[in-house]
Amino acid sequence: MDPKTQLVYSLNAIGATQFGAYKLKSGIISPFYLDLRILVSHPRVLRETAQVMAQYLSTLPFDRICAIPYAALPIGTAVALEMDRPLIYPRREKKDYGTGRAVEGEYRAGETVVVIDDVITTGVSKLAAIEPLAIAKLKVRDIVVLIDREQGGAQQVAQRGYQVHSILKITEVMEILQQAGKVTESQHRDVLAFLAQNGGNR
Repeated sequence: MDPKTQLVYSLNAIGATQFGAYKLKSGIISPFYLDLRILVSHPRVLRETAQVMAQYLSTLPFDRICAIPYAALPIGTAVALEMDRPLIYPRREKKDYGTGRAVEGEYRAGETVVVIDDVITTGVSKLAAIEPLAIAKLKVRDIVVLIDREQGGAQQVAQRGYQVHSILKITEVMEILQQAGKVTESQHRDVLAFLAQNGGNR
């Protein structure tokens, strides 16, 4: 079986893809929710995720992997171990004690980092995470996310000069799940209708 298809099945099996009515950070009610934070409790699926992402990352030029806290930290760690590549991450809040670092891990100014995250919705969190990297004189060209919710985030980030790569798009996830009988036609239609009304970029 194609590794991406198997990963969709695995994510669905552990409850990382959920369907119903979920209030998003923006206040919008969504018919689906992606809870990839639970990957930390499922090492086999976390390993699958890392293997799929590592295969994609192997096609990109970079010196270090940068994971966005918090959801992408375990994913980034797993990918770093899979690829034997160094990992760094930007702090949510800069420390006002100790080293006072805004970026944790070893790096050198001028290096290229590839940013990874679990999901992209609007792209705001990606741009916020890149700011301390730029201040540290690290170069960012590529951002790799596991799933694109297809609500315009990739386009917003691209307008700032960054290339977003998604391992999976939510429409692709839905197609795989419907063909396998793991979601109903009604659930599939609800997701497509939601994307059409909320900035879907299919």
